[in-house]
Amino acid sequence: MFAKLFTKSPSQRKQQQSQSQSPQQQNVAQGSVTRADLDPRVTLHYGIPSTASILAFDSIQSLLAIGTLDGRIKVIGGDNIEALLISPKQLPFKNLEFLQNQGFIVSISTENEIQVWDLEHRQIASTLQWESNITAFSVIYGTTYMYIGCEYGMVAVLKYDAESKQIIHLPYCVPKNVIAEASGISLPDHLSVVGVLHQPLSQGNRLLIAYDNGLIVLWDASEDRIVLVRGYKDLLLKDKTVVDCPTDTSHELSDDVSDDTELDKEISSICWASNSGLVLAVGYVDGDIMFWNLSNATSIQDQKAAKSSNDVVKLQLSSGSRRLPVIVLHWATNRSHNDCGGQLFVYGGDEIGSDEVLTILSLDWSAGIESLKCIGRVDLTLNGFADMVLLPSSGTTESGGTGMSLVVLTNPGKLNVYNDIYLSALISQKEKKPSVTSVEYPMFIPTLDPYMTVAKLGLVYRDGKFSKVLSEIVSAAKLHAAQTPDVGATKWPLTGGVPCQLLDTEVYHVERIYIAGYRDGSVRVWDATYPALSLIYVLGEVNGINIAGTSAAVSALDFCSYTLTLAIGNQCGLVCVYKLVRSTDEKILHFVTETVNEVHNIHQEDGPHCTAVFSLLNSPVCTLQFADFGSRLAIGFESGRVAVLDTSTLSVLFFTDSVSDSNTPVISLAVKTFSDTNSLVNSPEDSESKSLNNLGKGLVFTMTRNAHIVVMDSATGNIVTSQSLHLKTDSIAISMYILDGSSFIPEMSSKKQSLNSPQKSEARSDFVQTNLQSESTHEVELDSNDTVYCVQQSMNLFILLCCEDALFLYSFESVIKGESNSIWKVNLVKPCCWTATIKKNEKELGLVVLYQSGAIEIRSLPTLEVLEETSLMSILRWNFKANMDKTMCSSDNGQIFLVNGCEFATVSLLGNENDFRIPESLPSLYDKILEAAVPASVNLSSNQKNRQDVAHGVLGGIIKNIKVGKEEHNVDVDLAEVHKNNVEHLESLYSSPPFLKPSTAVMDDQDIMELNIDDIKIDEPIALSSPSPKSDNERRDKGTERERLFEGASTDTNPRLRTAEEIRAKYRKAGDASAAASQARDKLAERKEKLERISQRTEELQSGAENFASMASELAKTMERRKWWNI
Repeated sequence: MFAKLFTKSPSQRKQQQSQSQSPQQQNVAQGSVTRADLDPRVTLHYGIPSTASILAFDSIQSLLAIGTLDGRIKVIGGDNIEALLISPKQLPFKNLEFLQNQGFIVSISTENEIQVWDLEHRQIASTLQWESNITAFSVIYGTTYMYIGCEYGMVAVLKYDAESKQIIHLPYCVPKNVIAEASGISLPDHLSVVGVLHQPLSQGNRLLIAYDNGLIVLWDASEDRIVLVRGYKDLLLKDKTVVDCPTDTSHELSDDVSDDTELDKEISSICWASNSGLVLAVGYVDGDIMFWNLSNATSIQDQKAAKSSNDVVKLQLSSGSRRLPVIVLHWATNRSHNDCGGQLFVYGGDEIGSDEVLTILSLDWSAGIESLKCIGRVDLTLNGFADMVLLPSSGTTESGGTGMSLVVLTNPGKLNVYNDIYLSALISQKEKKPSVTSVEYPMFIPTLDPYMTVAKLGLVYRDGKFSKVLSEIVSAAKLHAAQTPDVGATKWPLTGGVPCQLLDTEVYHVERIYIAGYRDGSVRVWDATYPALSLIYVLGEVNGINIAGTSAAVSALDFCSYTLTLAIGNQCGLVCVYKLVRSTDEKILHFVTETVNEVHNIHQEDGPHCTAVFSLLNSPVCTLQFADFGSRLAIGFESGRVAVLDTSTLSVLFFTDSVSDSNTPVISLAVKTFSDTNSLVNSPEDSESKSLNNLGKGLVFTMTRNAHIVVMDSATGNIVTSQSLHLKTDSIAISMYILDGSSFIPEMSSKKQSLNSPQKSEARSDFVQTNLQSESTHEVELDSNDTVYCVQQSMNLFILLCCEDALFLYSFESVIKGESNSIWKVNLVKPCCWTATIKKNEKELGLVVLYQSGAIEIRSLPTLEVLEETSLMSILRWNFKANMDKTMCSSDNGQIFLVNGCEFATVSLLGNENDFRIPESLPSLYDKILEAAVPASVNLSSNQKNRQDVAHGVLGGIIKNIKVGKEEHNVDVDLAEVHKNNVEHLESLYSSPPFLKPSTAVMDDQDIMELNIDDIKIDEPIALSSPSPKSDNERRDKGTERERLFEGASTDTNPRLRTAEEIRAKYRKAGDASAAASQARDKLAERKEKLERISQRTEELQSGAENFASMASELAKTMERRKWWNI
């Protein structure tokens, strides 16, 4: 029947085509996708990248940042607030820090590029390329000031100016030679800074500098001097070895005092071991850990002359002679030990070849640093340690604990949290390596546990009768606050960020849903209207009925946008049909086999209602396709068989044998109905009744993996045509699409005329005209108006076939007639694995091709020209992995949803596409109200990653009030003024080079000394005299200079009017007027000569300064060009 519809004369076809096309369509292609339309970008990201390597934490905003080895930064807050920042360069980060409570993150790449990221706009705000290798970095807590230590032993100061969006290199610096001169210590030529920390409670005045040779210097920037020096190899040490003790003994440390005469010990890590900044923990390359007492700030000479065992204690985690370097040190102060005890977190220091562990030591030195004791020790076994940070524990903590939770990052991209109470319990146990359980990062969209096998993006028809009900369900559920799971007594500690405020129960509409099927048989459904997804349903096994195979892995999904019906197929051949919106009295479940239709009356939980389970064949379901507004469901099996179901009666319409001789899996289904769909679109809720009247007017297109195409009657299952296209025997089909090509023919005609010109493409294109206008002259009986409409509709239809090695475009009628000649063909030079079409103005005008190499091409339709080339690596920094295509899905507007390992992402291809309503719908990454109310610089007692207590005194109360109830923002202290004063203080410290700070302003009540040119002596010998009592008299005489000037007159500074007689008596000289004039001339000549000599001397000094500056510049350039092996 259907084959006859397309055997008409060329004159009839030409007339029908001219009637169906508008003049504009006949001249130009409408709305073609162009390069200007394309802008590939990441719009949504969940999960932790597998290349995660470094952590940073904002203790005020409660945000966690994770840097990767490929130039990405993952930011995580509370309420499923996540964001991905992507650097232009795919380089690892060696430093990552928050500008605390400022809304910025600072990163340093391995190429020493300093980047400041704006969290509000989710982009780079400023960059600065550092000329030398950065070896140390830290931020002054609560400010935008930063310390940079480099390979040449110099410490520089930077500031980020948010107004100008610039990283400013301030004049202040601490060079190595200044340290050597001030300390009197001879330093090697090549000396790197390995650590630089701001000392707590010093108001930004003091910074601690650690050099790689073991030298530790505490520098005061306000006085430009060394406060103290530590690290001499001639200091007496108290050796403390913390080893595994028998269960019947305690962790007592030995008190052996030794005169350590080793060579310089190379420092590998440092951290403050007290909130006051008086104790420093230092890790060394040889595995030692030293606790340095910095409270004795004696003079440099006294420090060098004395040997003291009270200034340093050495710890060893292992008694072995060959130990690992101490790579990471962190400290958490115990609240009950008066800043004289706490927990030390150590990675490294164990014997080489031992298990990878993170060691936690509970230490106490209440009686002094020389009496340091180990109260307990525990080793957490790890697998691929990357980094760690300490976070404030959620809820109440024990009075004797540290109040800090441990967050550990391991490879690949695993994040675990250990609660403070749990850690304290572990340390108190006798076992050194107890069984450890932690809270894993709660993946909002699970991809590995359980393992995701298939995914589908479903659009919700907004004007349908079920859409409003679903929107009300989603709005009322309010699952956002319940997404963070509790495991035992530990809750995920992050609370930062502000959720999107667009969710309004009165006007909110669910526009699309994201559906994922898993290996355990479960299915999860998320509301994907906005970029902050929210979980709606979790579907598992149906309770009340025992059906074998319901827990098998999900293998296929499809969703009807009009009836909100979900079809789920699994590896055992079962197909479950769910209604997302159910009636309150629905309890019927149909169990349908090829011969039996059982009806069960069971109670189902609230949520989607399973209406039927079809068990037709014990063969995995490969593909599902709804048709006729959800009244039909086509099923393709791995065995090559096809079934079509009637979802209104929950019955089987037909079930075919294998559609190919080789029983190849059915990988693509498409259903085309030739009815007046315009009337159905106006009222889709009546689609079931209307579609029943149009049976016999639809076709089912089936394609197997070996590119065998079968066309069947959608009502009876009768085969209209079956053919294997003339492809290579080993060709593998990927997908098949039925395209509305009403705008294709003009573009193909124009393309045909330009085929002779060379094309810049790595693929070969062939234009075949065979089926564009058939030469067949068979007659067709037009029995009804419906048949004429069917023929007219088919004239603008095309079939796109995508294989691993080629793309083919066929006319609809050529496939119906069994012809295998294509209109357009493109040979691919590399195998592709996934495709999707892009619509523009409701027309398919673009094709997305993903290759197994991870490359992505966007091609035009129908010419299949390459418009844009990109890759998963350039967009997401992903490598393509096996079966990644199984979990990929897309929308007509060029949104692609994809999964890779622990990561879930959405990529938008079209520049003008904004279905997510970005940026209005994006959650804020930081709380502006909190930022304004709590200037972090009120308390400078915490520092970088080593900060221990985030909320002391006034600051702690403010944070507590704001976090518990954000409605209360009453602050008794003018925090803004305090913050301003601290910033001004730092500006005054670092705005000038060392030793060149401007002098303090002269007070109003101080005398201003004026210099008289007559007092200046040039080129005259300097008279040196021994001190004598006369000096005191001279100083006293200078003190009365003002009195002598007024000669006993009143010292009142207010001027008074004097008479002419008084003036003449004061200034009249003896002698005649000519003598006075001569004296004045001589004085002027003398002054002129003196001014000329001053000018000459100034020029000489200026010239000398310029020569010195030039020499210094050349020397700096020479040193920068020299490599480490030349020094």
